[in-house]
Amino acid sequence: MDADDELKTETDEELARQTQGGSLAAFEKLVVRYEQRVFAFAMQWRRNPTDAREVTQDTFVRAFQAISQLNCRLAFAPWLFAIARRKCIDSFRAQRPMNDEPPPEQPDFNDPAELLAREEDRQDTWRIARRHLPDTQFQAIWLRYVEEMNVPDIARAMGKTQIAVRVILFRARQALATKLDRAGREARREPAPLPSLARGGNP
Repeated sequence: MDADDELKTETDEELARQTQGGSLAAFEKLVVRYEQRVFAFAMQWRRNPTDAREVTQDTFVRAFQAISQLNCRLAFAPWLFAIARRKCIDSFRAQRPMNDEPPPEQPDFNDPAELLAREEDRQDTWRIARRHLPDTQFQAIWLRYVEEMNVPDIARAMGKTQIAVRVILFRARQALATKLDRAGREARREPAPLPSLARGGNP
């Protein structure tokens, strides 16, 4: 059995339990599993690799400090992403950047889930989502479609009720669908025709 196979045989919760028992090696395995995922999440906030790496490191430092508080009967990922989210917020507030414009209010009934799942459209879709959705909505759809968390796990990660998460996801899909529809119409818009030179035989 190679190292990768051995790593996959232990669940996150088993590794967390070993970490609670004092095993640094078990925690390092969790870092290997989640470092790139947390970094990708942080990049959606900071968009600067240096800042995102700092947030990622802070997340794992805090996770190690707080691992004793984790209930290992519950999933590890929502707990870790709850820490990552708080670290992103702290970093965001510390640098006081200009915030995003508010999302559109008029809904569109197309579900953007299909676009989020299609590789060829994913990059543009996430770029539009990051630009136009409020932070809470963006976090919710990221956890739903990238981390593939269910509503209860998203609720745990974001510190909200399941009903609140469902409402946030619903509003995010509506707002994103409107933006995607608008972007699609603009992309398909044909240039205005040139004046005809044949009319009347004269320019």
